[in-house]
Amino acid sequence: MNEIEIAAGLSPTPGYRYATRVGDQLFVAGQVPHDTRGNISGPGEPAQQARRCLDNLQLVLESHSFAVSDIRQLTVYVVGTTDDLSAAWDAVAGWFAHDVPPATLLGVARLGYHDQLVEVDATVVSDRTETEAP
Repeated sequence: MNEIEIAAGLSPTPGYRYATRVGDQLFVAGQVPHDTRGNISGPGEPAQQARRCLDNLQLVLESHSFAVSDIRQLTVYVVGTTDDLSAAWDAVAGWFAHDVPPATLLGVARLGYHDQLVEVDATVVSDRTETEAP
């Protein structure tokens, strides 16, 4: 499971798939700020974690022949204060060069991994056919 994503540089997941393609859509698991060894990047740093989540999302997209431009909606989950939410959002906006797809920013009580402050979920739909490259 997840051989394509692991070959692209993502860490193994504990019993779930990174993504499944159905036609022109890619159903993506929420991306966490794991490095290639499965460690949380940037403990205590929501901006760094947001960027890592988006970098990981990009790897998932590319490994399934999708592009960042295929992201139709984002949900960004952040543990912490309003300042932490702002820091994560600023990182998201910067990553997208201030042209963020429709997005929701949510403050949450906790996420799945120790020291995890940010998770990013996306709705991904391509206008291309499966045989066209991004």
